[in-house]
Amino acid sequence: MPTGENVTAASLVTGDARHPAVRLERHLPDPPAVVWQALTDREQLRAWFPCDVVVDGGRWEPGAAIEFQFPAEVIDMTLTGQVLEVDEPKRLAFTWGEDTLRFELSPDGGGTHLVLIDELPASAAARNAAGWDQCLDLLAGLQPAADAWKHRFQAYADAFEPVLGAQEGPPAGYKGDKPDRPSR
Repeated sequence: MPTGENVTAASLVTGDARHPAVRLERHLPDPPAVVWQALTDREQLRAWFPCDVVVDGGRWEPGAAIEFQFPAEVIDMTLTGQVLEVDEPKRLAFTWGEDTLRFELSPDGGGTHLVLIDELPASAAARNAAGWDQCLDLLAGLQPAADAWKHRFQAYADAFEPVLGAQEGPPAGYKGDKPDRPSR
């Protein structure tokens, strides 16, 4: 799992056993308005999010449909979602397939404290926590080691299995990481 003052390990949130969540936090050096652009601008998302994000009409507004197109060399998969909440530059929430992603931004010194909460199926907690660790490293300008996902996944699986049960690895049809892309 990641270490360092700007990185925290994912924590498990189990208040509702039907909808557990993983929570990750990062301190980013840029102010919330800049981080907001990294969360909502399609070109900037490509640098750190695990797939292309296409918002219907190009505007992040509640009710807008979203399509998540994964690179064919990684997996033949497209997920759909919907924008749930937009409070620029503080909160952004949307569905991502079966998951609900919530991003919370708050000023932290001259930078931003970012919290990502992924409400997900219990069996996907370790996989997604490891994947979001990688993605948020990229967002923070860090380059994870090529095998970092596997180590993170195993650590999270060991931590989460006693609470949530067996943890799933990459989805069926996964072909491997695209260069410069985290495993999800």
